Amino acid sequence: MSITVEQLTAAYEEEKKNNRPPVTADDVPFTYDAITPAWLTVVLCDQHPGAKVVSHRLDVPDDGNSNRIRIFVEYNTAGKKAGLPERVFCKASQGLANRISLGPPGAIQAEVNFYNQIRPSLAIEAPFSYYARFNAALNSIIIMRELDPATTFCTHTTDITRARVEDQLRVLAAFHGKYLESPELQTSLAIFNSWTNFFKGMDYANFEKACDQGFGIAEEVIPGRMFKRRQEIWPLTQKSYLRHEQLPHTLNHGDDHLRNWYITPVGAMGLNDWQAATRGHWSRDVIYAITTSLTVENRRKWLPDLLHYYHDQLQECAGRKVAFDGTLDECRRQLFTVLAFWTITINPAPGMPDMQPRDSTLEFIRRIALAIDDLDAMDSFK
Repeated sequence: MSITVEQLTAAYEEEKKNNRPPVTADDVPFTYDAITPAWLTVVLCDQHPGAKVVSHRLDVPDDGNSNRIRIFVEYNTAGKKAGLPERVFCKASQGLANRISLGPPGAIQAEVNFYNQIRPSLAIEAPFSYYARFNAALNSIIIMRELDPATTFCTHTTDITRARVEDQLRVLAAFHGKYLESPELQTSLAIFNSWTNFFKGMDYANFEKACDQGFGIAEEVIPGRMFKRRQEIWPLTQKSYLRHEQLPHTLNHGDDHLRNWYITPVGAMGLNDWQAATRGHWSRDVIYAITTSLTVENRRKWLPDLLHYYHDQLQECAGRKVAFDGTLDECRRQLFTVLAFWTITINPAPGMPDMQPRDSTLEFIRRIALAIDDLDAMDSFK
């Protein structure tokens, strides 16, 4: 689904003018306030005859790249006996800024499609959705099972041990291996954008200029010899995303930085936020997770072993041999689009919402830039 900012804006204004309350499962609420017990009954109780939502209460909203909120739900006796969820967590794209930020590259569609098409059969630690839908105006809502309250969401200060990073790589290998060069990528999974087209879709807001400005803002955490080659960064970024066109594809997460991981009460690593799920080469997911999750010191010590560990897991999940030669080179090349995701974060383009805390953003840029410098990635395409 290709859509321009102008089309999104017009569709948003039309939806705002109509502002119809949701009634059927095909209706996406324009705002959380528009949700009714009757609509919640349709989307939460459809598999349980006689069950009904009798009331609900909205928690405090949390707006960022998405519009997030928790909903407390009360059921009739049949609903209570069915064990239906009394608390759900929701993500939506109700604001125009959210739709402009997420719509052109296909992020809104990607996450809904992930929860509807991929998550039910994927054996990894990740959130589970009860309902996910988007409409032609790219308004969307995903209603998810709330994670255990004892779950820890990661930040740049989270201690990612060797065991934890290996667990992260097992999660990545599980879906990378399952879909590696699968015929489904051209059929049922063709609904997911290619990584190349996803990245190109962010050009709507002069992505190059915003990233370059963000690079300048972050100078204090970028190695000097790399900063002197500033004019080379964007051409290398273009080569980085175009490189996927020459490599075998799988289903990627696309944005697996540390803040999108969580730790369950039993210590398992879980992966959240599937808005950048795309068809592309696995090397970007791998180097993105490793570089943002680990301290620079541990990344320097463990990277070679971790790439071999991931490769072993990938082969096991794919059920066949996968060539290891060139793995480090491909990871080096993918660091430039990884960097772009954070230089744009520290300097959002016009129309984009603030997305991440500044301290995390600067630390991730530092880790990524030092990896580029350590691995001579500036010369990785020669």
